[in-house]
Amino acid sequence: MASIRRLAAIAGTLAAMAVAAASAQTPPASSPMSSGQMPMHHHDGQMPAAGPGAPTADATVPNAPGQGAFGAIQEIVGILEADPKTDWSKVDLEALRQHLIDMNEVTLKAAQSAKVVEGGLEITVTGEGRTLTAIQRMVPAWAATMNGYKGWVTKAAKLPNGELLTVTSGEPAEIQHIRGLGFIGLMVSGSHHQPHHLAMAKGQFGHRH
Repeated sequence: MASIRRLAAIAGTLAAMAVAAASAQTPPASSPMSSGQMPMHHHDGQMPAAGPGAPTADATVPNAPGQGAFGAIQEIVGILEADPKTDWSKVDLEALRQHLIDMNEVTLKAAQSAKVVEGGLEITVTGEGRTLTAIQRMVPAWAATMNGYKGWVTKAAKLPNGELLTVTSGEPAEIQHIRGLGFIGLMVSGSHHQPHHLAMAKGQFGHRH
């Protein structure tokens, strides 16, 4: 009988060890790993705030704006509506829409030819029709805003079919930087675009369409 009791005790111990090993290898039901998903870590312990195009809690509701300029204006409207100080009598979203059209024309339709000059680049930017209008609005405005940025000297001169943009520096590292950026890299440089868009939407440029 004693032998039988010893064998039963050994069998019970082995069974308990097998259960413990299986528990150690299997994630709990509440673990993200049990559903085949990677865990997400948020330093503040909260989910990131949803923004334009971000997924919502309800996966059945579409959230992407569907078009870049539409989404940019949607974001600005959200900021204006969240600000109790917004003066709606001055808001000019049409001015912002026209500016976004200019950005699209210059980014996608303008022709550009860059030439290496002493200290940087000389860039001929040309187009026709609506593209020409956009070039002759955006390029001089960019040059005026960015002159002195990182020590750059930025100049724009009007051409019959566009603008002649010259960007130079006296610093060797910045000369290479300017040449590496090229036309579109220069046009997106700086952090002035988003505040500029908000100011434009607020009607702070003093014109309405």
